[in-house]
Amino acid sequence: MSLDNSSAMSSTSVTPDYGEEPVIICMKTDSIKFGARVVPFFFYMVFMVSLLGNGLILFLLLKFEKSKTVTNFFILNLVLSDLLFTLPLPFWGYYHADQWIFGPFLCKALAFTSFVGFYSSILFLTMMTVDRYMAVVHAIYAARTRKLLYVYAVCGMVWVISLISAIPKSRLYRTREDTIYGMLCEEMGRTSEEMNIWKLIGYYQQGVMFFVVPLIIILYCYTLILIKLHYTKMVNKDKAIKLIFLIVLAFFFCWAPYNVIIFIKANRDPDQDCDDAIDHAFYICRNIAYFHCCINPFFYTFVGTKFRNHLSVMLGKWIMCGTRYRHSSLSSKTSEYSPQTLYE
Repeated sequence: MSLDNSSAMSSTSVTPDYGEEPVIICMKTDSIKFGARVVPFFFYMVFMVSLLGNGLILFLLLKFEKSKTVTNFFILNLVLSDLLFTLPLPFWGYYHADQWIFGPFLCKALAFTSFVGFYSSILFLTMMTVDRYMAVVHAIYAARTRKLLYVYAVCGMVWVISLISAIPKSRLYRTREDTIYGMLCEEMGRTSEEMNIWKLIGYYQQGVMFFVVPLIIILYCYTLILIKLHYTKMVNKDKAIKLIFLIVLAFFFCWAPYNVIIFIKANRDPDQDCDDAIDHAFYICRNIAYFHCCINPFFYTFVGTKFRNHLSVMLGKWIMCGTRYRHSSLSSKTSEYSPQTLYE
């Protein structure tokens, strides 16, 4: 299963005649075998790491963070979107290794869940960046307007956009028995021309709305944050700047290769798309992109003193005894701008 409507399973068979002409697609035995070896293992690994990291953050939020703050609410929604995206991965992993055995309802439901989680995760990362930009660059204005009602409205808007964006794509998913590969769960049920149009819409929606625009916003906000920090007296300024670079680089290097590959696939002739090298690159780049949901918890919570202290309390004081984290949190209160504004 892939978020760009080009699963390897469907690309290897002949779809039935739902319209005036059947969709004939070349056989890709090598890429199928490669996907069956690589994809399941990686999907299972991403699922376990994401479940551990995001589940731990969710537990810490519910157990230790009793107060409702803008930052906590954003983190909560980001965790939920990452979990929503990764929970279906074991199903898709098994599908790549064998065939679809979970029925037509779960075919549509899990596709819808994956799309919603994927879209909302990207949008929440973007909104958190904008929120940090406002808190640092426009601190006085943000202090007056950065209320819980504001974050409720923003999060509600993100979920609505994600749900609307996922509906058209997930509706195309259905199951079909294939004589070679068994039961498939793919986008099908339209003529060749209609499916190509829907694929192009999916490619450009994902590339523009969920990569290019968020990347521009993230680069703009963090650039102005860096400029603000440069002229500000702040404890651990270097640490905050390094974190910003890591966040931007992680987002770019995880998602850029994947979006480049789907852009290439979008501009190829579907009737001549028989290049196994493109499919191999697609599997690798998609795995890298999916791994981003695993590193979100470390960038947005565990680098902050507050969550590390919560983790220390939960695991026992002996684990992190003697560290400098409490000292740094106390000393940061003496500066005009605290690094916690950026990554707590």
